[in-house]
Amino acid sequence: MAETPQTAPAVPPGESTPPVVLPTVDRRMFQVGLGGLAAAAAYFALTWHGDDIVHLYQGLAILVLASLPSLLWAKRGDGHFPVMEVFMLTTANTYAVPLLSGHEDLALYSNEVITGAANVVILYQLAAFIAYSAVPGWPRLTAFWVEEIISERFSPFLNYGLTATTVYNVVSTFWHDLLFDHLPAESEGILRAAFFGLGIICTFILCRRWGLGQLQRGERGLVVLNLAVQFIVVSASLLLIVGISTVVLAMLGYVSGSRRLPVAGLAAIVAVIAVLHNGKATMREKYWAPDAKGIEIGGLPAYYAEWVSYGLQRDEASKRTTAAKLFDRTSLFQIICLVVDRTPSKQPYLGGETYANIPGQFIPRFFWPNKPVAHASTYRLSVYYGLQNEEDTKSTTIGFGMLSEAYANFGFFGAVALGCLFGFVFKKVAAWTRFSPMLSYGGLLLVLLMAWSFQTELTLSIWLSSLFQACVAVLGLPLVARRFLR
Repeated sequence: MAETPQTAPAVPPGESTPPVVLPTVDRRMFQVGLGGLAAAAAYFALTWHGDDIVHLYQGLAILVLASLPSLLWAKRGDGHFPVMEVFMLTTANTYAVPLLSGHEDLALYSNEVITGAANVVILYQLAAFIAYSAVPGWPRLTAFWVEEIISERFSPFLNYGLTATTVYNVVSTFWHDLLFDHLPAESEGILRAAFFGLGIICTFILCRRWGLGQLQRGERGLVVLNLAVQFIVVSASLLLIVGISTVVLAMLGYVSGSRRLPVAGLAAIVAVIAVLHNGKATMREKYWAPDAKGIEIGGLPAYYAEWVSYGLQRDEASKRTTAAKLFDRTSLFQIICLVVDRTPSKQPYLGGETYANIPGQFIPRFFWPNKPVAHASTYRLSVYYGLQNEEDTKSTTIGFGMLSEAYANFGFFGAVALGCLFGFVFKKVAAWTRFSPMLSYGGLLLVLLMAWSFQTELTLSIWLSSLFQACVAVLGLPLVARRFLR
């Protein structure tokens, strides 16, 4: 398929366009994506076993709306970071797949409730898509957006930064007390934020450069080694989502640069994660027990061999595959059903109560020692809908998601307003950063938004406050590095 050259986008009158090389349009990624969507739709249509055929049509509509922005991005090849596209794509696994595959918790709800929950998701998607398409935006050409904070001389240091993050993860996991016993109490949070920000920057930029063909073989090998070690170390806690987030960020970086899906690598990664997820519950029963001993670094090979053995065991009591269970883990559709079922017929709307926690999250705890915990909104929703009591929230956090929270507060209006908010914000940021180099503030902001676009289980207060903390760490690090590398 021939590639089509692009034209540069318009800029505000009176401002000159900075030198920029726009990528050509490669239709192959669009064709692969379209084929994948058609295959997925056909599969779910053929395997559908639900009670109401309307739910099949609703599930397919959610799947199409989730995929449409990414397909249009691949077709146009306009060069902007697909932040909104990735954000919308997450609604496929959180809402479409659970509905189409028959999540086991849906049996608890009537057909009318499931229909209403699916309508909430569709309205939310439509609102986000329409707002993103309708909102105008101009590229920002001030120094903040187009000036590189650190020159290209910084690029060779990215692998050093990634390696430093790996070393920190290993040391803080297996020698935590030795590391922090002789440091001030607040140093742990500062170091965690600094290395978290450093890891995000280095992972995404290195993988994007890999996708662009700018990494040598040795550099690629070091990236793979670092990411593998990080995944193994952070996942040893049996909180698999932390390791998955790192892998997803790396994959997004590569795809944004290469504009193609590494099908073989992606299939291998999904297979490994599915096996680990399948064995996670058994491992938690054993290693989260009160009398369980901690894992030493030398015991990791035997630990993961045991984990894989559990993951490969077939659960005869369940007909669901490991892949289906993995998608169940990311599902939020049953939460939407719960909220729609009870609100407002059994419990009144919260009227913005959980959003009242947002302003306080931006105040440092140093100035407000007794400020509410970051997950206060999540705990309020869990208790309100009877999923937990106050004591349970001290040890367990249930993922609610921003859409369920919006409906719990304002019903259908809340869902539409949330969709419009994200569509508006992502469109403005995409327009403002049109000419932002990767190592400008605008470029690094895009990296952060890309990383946060798949944080689907968070409520709005923790989503915004954690994003703010990451911005402080990520955007502040280049200021420090610039003093040494200029």
